[in-house]
Amino acid sequence: MGRHRLVLDCGMHPKDTGEDALPNFKAIADQEIEAILISHAHQDHIGTLPVLMRRFPTARIFMTEATAKIGSVLLHNSVNVMTRQREEIGRAVAGSYPLFTHRETDRASGRWRWCPLRQRFSIAGERAPQQEKDTLTFEFFDAGHVLGSSGILLRAEGKTVFYTGDVNFDDQTIMGAATFPEEKIDVLIMECTRGDHPKPAGWTRASEERRLAEAIGAAFERRSCVLIPVFALGKTQEILAMFYKFRRERLLTEFPIYIGGLSSKMTDIYDRRAHTTRRQLPRLQLMREATPFILNEETVRDAPLRPGRVYVLSSGMMIPKTLSNVLAQRLIENPQHSIFFVGYANPESPAGLLRDARSNGEVTLDPDKPVQRVRCNIEQFQFSAHATREALIDYAKRLVPGKIVLVHGDPPAVEWMRLTLSADLPRSEVLVPTPGVELEL
Repeated sequence: MGRHRLVLDCGMHPKDTGEDALPNFKAIADQEIEAILISHAHQDHIGTLPVLMRRFPTARIFMTEATAKIGSVLLHNSVNVMTRQREEIGRAVAGSYPLFTHRETDRASGRWRWCPLRQRFSIAGERAPQQEKDTLTFEFFDAGHVLGSSGILLRAEGKTVFYTGDVNFDDQTIMGAATFPEEKIDVLIMECTRGDHPKPAGWTRASEERRLAEAIGAAFERRSCVLIPVFALGKTQEILAMFYKFRRERLLTEFPIYIGGLSSKMTDIYDRRAHTTRRQLPRLQLMREATPFILNEETVRDAPLRPGRVYVLSSGMMIPKTLSNVLAQRLIENPQHSIFFVGYANPESPAGLLRDARSNGEVTLDPDKPVQRVRCNIEQFQFSAHATREALIDYAKRLVPGKIVLVHGDPPAVEWMRLTLSADLPRSEVLVPTPGVELEL
């Protein structure tokens, strides 16, 4: 753009291992990348950033301060996970795992530049005048997805490109709704995560929170313990905030809450920024008020499954060997216990397979373990941190961009968005990019 080359996000595939988890770096191998802009710190957006930095050592890296703090913790945790996977998988990935080291992560994060929201910067890392036209500038906008998440507005040669990253246009329990630009946009690069699911008729967050509280209360009456698979970043903190509200509003009495070690680190970061970031419940200190207990890989295998406990454990996709997956294997065949899903899960992930399994159906949560029969109580709740497809369409219709590029969604979700936008915005060109194929915008 404007004779400059930059990269937006650099994630790791959540299901693949080894070099299969990397983006297709070959597509840009002969380019001179000047800058890398990161929208937020979820694994599928920042998870292989040290590898990209290794390949483009002169590129400047920009993100929000919260994304930098969270991203450093997440990448160090990823090194630990990859090291363990190398031992478990064996020589098949021995040459490539871990994809980066703790030392490389420290060196990488030391080069990250922090940018506040709603301030225009050049890719040289300098504050740019509002009327600057001869250079490429970028500006971060609060995306309302998780702490630090942002959409990225690029300007060059009188043209604008806006990348939504992961966005939510509705208030959550902690995160406030996105505050995105409403100016003229030439190219809109938009996520499509929820494109294949309509917003449920009559759905409100308040009513869904009450439904969750009632389901937990009913589970306790059945002498059940409850597993809620979550992402360590974002969903854990939202659920802890809900539990605080349930207690304060006397929808539920005190009950033990268990989270994982990575989730506790992410929650500490949320607590330290409670007064300095735009959020709901700014005075709420989650670790102090929700008082969760911390589990690790050893204790989750031996934790007594006593009635009246709630386990809010990652990963949200229940990837094999994670805390949520290990505990689910202990619960799944017992009709006394419950597993509640509260957000998105890839249909092919263990969480997606279990969520969609029928009672008495069979599912494999870990390829190294036998098939299990589903006898536990499974319920689905809608607390996605992603925008509804209706809100995404409305935002595109307000902007009426010349081109819309659809990314970040399963094929049915992307296709629904393509068809709907093509019908609603006949003057906009709607593009679904093919991986590895260059698009001229």
